[in-house]
Formats: sequence, C-alpha cells, structure tokens
Amino acid sequence: MSLLLFAAALAAAPAGSDGVLGLWKTQTRNGIVEISRCGASVCGRLVTSDGLKADPNLKDVNNANPGLRGRPLKGLPILSGFKADGAVWNGGKIYNAEDGKTYSARLTPSGNQLQVRGCIFVPLCKTQTWTRIR
Repeated sequence: MSLLLFAAALAAAPAGSDGVLGLWKTQTRNGIVEISRCGASVCGRLVTSDGLKADPNLKDVNNANPGLRGRPLKGLPILSGFKADGAVWNGGKIYNAEDGKTYSARLTPSGNQLQVRGCIFVPLCKTQTWTRIR
C-alpha cells in the first residue's frame, strides 16, 4: 500500500528541473537547440537551422566581438548560466547570432513546450515558444 501511495505522490509531483533538457525546435528558422547540463546549470547549443542546412559553414559574423566572428554557428553555445528556481530556470543568458548580442533570459518548461524569454531589461522582453523534439 505504501509503495502505491509513493508512486501516486511521484506522479502528482511537478515536473523535475530536468524538464528543459533535450532537443528543442525554435519558433523561427527551424532552429534546433540542444539543452544539457553544464555543472549546476543548464546550457544550450545550436545544432542546426535553415541557414545551416543551406550552408553548414556559416560563421558568427554579427558578433559584437570581432575576435569571435570567425567561429562556426553549428554547435555555437547560445544558452548559458541558468539556475533552477522551482520549475523555472532563471539568471541565464541567450545569445542571438542574428544581431550578435546577448540578453538576460528565463526558461519555463511546460510539457513539450518551452517558453524562452529574453530581455534587454524588464519589461523590454520577447518570448518564444520552443517545441520539444526529443
């Protein structure tokens, strides 16, 4: 009986903090981002996108730092520094290769969707919904 109650309690518990881990399709340009653990935080790298499918050798040409403009977009770290805060991941950064800028960000998983909110500063924020692909 106690095993049954324990199993029911686990099923009713909120999704674990690992709910952000996996492959996610971005809302724009068919980007695929892989989110994984990086020590105590999570980070994400660009796996592919429409642009990378057309030219796998695309570089980070819009980076604000001229010394980084030659690095490849494929595998580029775009999410970093997120710390679990309940079901939400706060305190992280998201890099936008289109404008070469980094923004403060928050990740909020909900089932197979991930709300990715990037801010210049609050309230100047933009939220995208990413979809889990595995």
